[in-house]
Amino acid sequence: MKVGSLKNTETKQTEKMKTQRFAIGLTVLNLFILMAALFRANSATTPDLPPVLRVRGLEVVDDQGRVRAMLKVFPADPKVKMPDGTTGYPESVLFRLIDSKGGPNVKITATEDGSGMSLVGESNPTHVQVLVRGTNASLTLVNKDGKQQVIKP
Repeated sequence: MKVGSLKNTETKQTEKMKTQRFAIGLTVLNLFILMAALFRANSATTPDLPPVLRVRGLEVVDDQGRVRAMLKVFPADPKVKMPDGTTGYPESVLFRLIDSKGGPNVKITATEDGSGMSLVGESNPTHVQVLVRGTNASLTLVNKDGKQQVIKP
């Protein structure tokens, strides 16, 4: 065997070993990166959320700071005169969706003795009102001219 041929074989084996070491080193480095990523993913879990949000009222405002939606509990008022002639208003929970001009376009309320819903149109007094109080129910339709139709069972 010739000396030059022996050097070529040793050089090829040395290069092959260097390539294998590089590949093994790169694989180990990739495993460390993968383990670090997995560890971070497990440690960045979502914090525990409180089971209930308790507030006395809730308001949603637009970019100008105007209230656009509201959810609130109103206390009873025994002095209020109701449209049907009765006196007094029970405690109520009221949800309002408010337009950009400040008008409540949608109202939904719940009281001890019933509930109601009002949907308001573009021009006052246009609206639809559904009321249930005690054992009485009604649907009231009002157009822009104030013409009204009340439907009762």
